[in-house]
Amino acid sequence: MILNNILETIGNTPLVRLNTIPKEQGIPATVLAKVEFFNPGNSVKDRMALKMVEDAEAAGLLKPGGTIVEGTSGNTGMGLALAAIVKGYKCIFTTTDKQSKEKVDILRAVGAEVIVCPTNVEPDDPRSYYSVAKRLGEETPNAYYVNQYNNLSNRQAHYETTGPEIWEQTEGKLTHFIVGVGTGGCISGIGKYLKEQNPDIKIIGVDTYGSTLKAYHETGKIDESEIYPYITEGIGEDIIPDNIDFDVIDEFVKVTDKDGAVMARDLARKEGMFIGYSCGSALQGIVKIKEQLKPTDVVVVLFHDHGSRYVGKLYNDDWMREKGFIE
Repeated sequence: MILNNILETIGNTPLVRLNTIPKEQGIPATVLAKVEFFNPGNSVKDRMALKMVEDAEAAGLLKPGGTIVEGTSGNTGMGLALAAIVKGYKCIFTTTDKQSKEKVDILRAVGAEVIVCPTNVEPDDPRSYYSVAKRLGEETPNAYYVNQYNNLSNRQAHYETTGPEIWEQTEGKLTHFIVGVGTGGCISGIGKYLKEQNPDIKIIGVDTYGSTLKAYHETGKIDESEIYPYITEGIGEDIIPDNIDFDVIDEFVKVTDKDGAVMARDLARKEGMFIGYSCGSALQGIVKIKEQLKPTDVVVVLFHDHGSRYVGKLYNDDWMREKGFIE
């Protein structure tokens, strides 16, 4: 089979059983990983990036020869860049100085202009990567500001593709779905689809310390005291994106920066899965709910991205020691 371009390889990623770590951690259930680094941009974000571009084209918001502008922690930018290359657009991305050097280098390698902004500022600060992206979208001629946090094509992509794939691959036998939450597109789109098939499936979000998502889910309020800088990449928020549908989420668990990093390294060495930071956090989330699980349960965990994005960080022993994550 010959595909017409690289975008046609997006989706239909494998579901792979985890063996060693669930046994070691005393997780009684079957644990299956939806391995999203098989997408061409090596992350789950390829799905929603393509959907957001196609929907913007259909609505006349993105015109021929235009420029795609977005704030990204790296992976959405990669998906948008691949779509831009095939469709003939330029890209300008903002990101934060906590993101790995690899992510910035990769975006530049595929032709994007990347502007690095400070992490430790308020979301509405003019220097924040949200604010800079919004301003560039307004100032750049023939530009389209994607706004993945509030662009509902994000969660729709997962409702249309990722959710149905998981349902079919498990033959409807899954009992729990767990994923790290950032923009909320993944958990909301997949969660909505799975709940429509079987309302008893538990949808669990993984949050990180320093983020407000768990507190907001439980209280309906942003807890400023919970918001502080953290190291984990790709999950957690200091804002509440429109894409998060809290109604489909049954509960949130929080995972520390250290536990996520150590688990990611374990996945590489014990399961042969070279995955990203938030994937370790997502699997650690299952460890935190293992008391709720039975041997008959089938838990699907979504692994967002590939370990190549984090070689200088969590797969670097010096960095791990510097952060106090390993002896």
